[in-house]
Amino acid sequence: MTEQPRRRATTVLGRLPLPERTYVLDALRAETVGGVLLLVAAVAALIWANTLHDSYESVSHFHFGVSALGLNLSVAHWAADGLLAVFFFVAGIELKRELVAGELRDPAAAALPVIAALCGMAVPAGVYTLVSATGGGSLQGWAVPTATDIAFALAVLAVIGTGLPAALRAFLLTLAVVDDLFAILIIAVFFTSSIDFAALGGAAAGLAVFWLLLRAGVRGWYVYVPLALVIWGLMYNSGVHATIAGVAMGLMLRCTRREGERDSPGEHIEHLVRPVSAGLAVPLFALFSAGVAVSGGALRDVFSRPETLGVLLGLVVGKALGVFGGTWLAARFTRAELNADLAWPDVLAVASLAGIGFTVSLLIGELAFDDDPGLADEVKAAVLVGSLISVVLATILLKLRNKRYRALCAEEERDEDGDGVPDVYEQDLPAYHLRMAEILERKAAEHRRLARLAGGDGTDDAG
Repeated sequence: MTEQPRRRATTVLGRLPLPERTYVLDALRAETVGGVLLLVAAVAALIWANTLHDSYESVSHFHFGVSALGLNLSVAHWAADGLLAVFFFVAGIELKRELVAGELRDPAAAALPVIAALCGMAVPAGVYTLVSATGGGSLQGWAVPTATDIAFALAVLAVIGTGLPAALRAFLLTLAVVDDLFAILIIAVFFTSSIDFAALGGAAAGLAVFWLLLRAGVRGWYVYVPLALVIWGLMYNSGVHATIAGVAMGLMLRCTRREGERDSPGEHIEHLVRPVSAGLAVPLFALFSAGVAVSGGALRDVFSRPETLGVLLGLVVGKALGVFGGTWLAARFTRAELNADLAWPDVLAVASLAGIGFTVSLLIGELAFDDDPGLADEVKAAVLVGSLISVVLATILLKLRNKRYRALCAEEERDEDGDGVPDVYEQDLPAYHLRMAEILERKAAEHRRLARLAGGDGTDDAG
């Protein structure tokens, strides 16, 4: 009986293709800068709210807008519903690109981050439900600990100076993109209480016009920005969370390159809008959402009240176990093998970073406890404390392997022939080895010359 050839195992967290690696590193640099601004805004909000509380409250609740259009909103409301629409617009573009040109275009490759993200949302939700139900608390906040804040996580990486290999950073980015998708679905499905079908129909018609203009090749921000504002306003008045409009428009953009294009339209617009999202929209949202009064009593409540303890444990324990367990299960049941350069503790470290839930967690906390502002503030405090604990745990885990990460990054970035392409991507190219041979021959000739100048004859005396 002829033995059947064994199927070749796929590699979990293997080396990225060069174009994907370039895109990921560029995106992560932008997210890191935005994450640092997010950290600054969060700290500023806490200081402002705890030193000049009345001032913070008066500014946050100051209303402006056009009442006739149903848009006379508070500053905090504009930040949550308006500015975050920009953030979700960029998230929509990222998701579209991942689906058509990134890690999610291949079902086999997409399975890992999708399963990891789903487990990383289901387990925290389960932890919250168990803790809150056991303590007799409200189950409304089950979705609060399900979201990961990629900008915050990358800012932590920048601050602690850990150079993760590109594969791990790409896994974190893709995980967060999928995480954002499911968070958007949660907001749309579970936090829409009533629907104005006329406004929703108007928003849908606006989106159809947006799509047709894109397909017709119409260009000009003066066409799309006013249309986007109309769509956003109609979506807000429909009762569906207004950020859904941002996601929908982001998903409509073409993210594949055609002949002669340096960037696709989606990538080009993302490059233009991402600085606005990371540098303005998200930090301003944090400024008017993270400002909770912190006192000894409030911190005790975080660890004693069932709702807040559920959020905290969901982020710290649920996220880490969910993402790690989902990744392990995906690898186990797809006959995949972990990249030989990495170890499972590395996956656990990244999973701990996923416990940093900030932007979307704060938003869902506001939506879940909209009828109880006091509890909403306590839940926000739990998000901040849980994220801080996740930062500490992830920092410890990453520092333990920092030396190994630095060595892997150095190997990934090494470019001895100076052609702008890392050497690890050229090992199968004869031209690369010929270039290296010329370089080494020139170096050898230079060393022989220096040996003669030093008084030797260029030969090995021991030979």
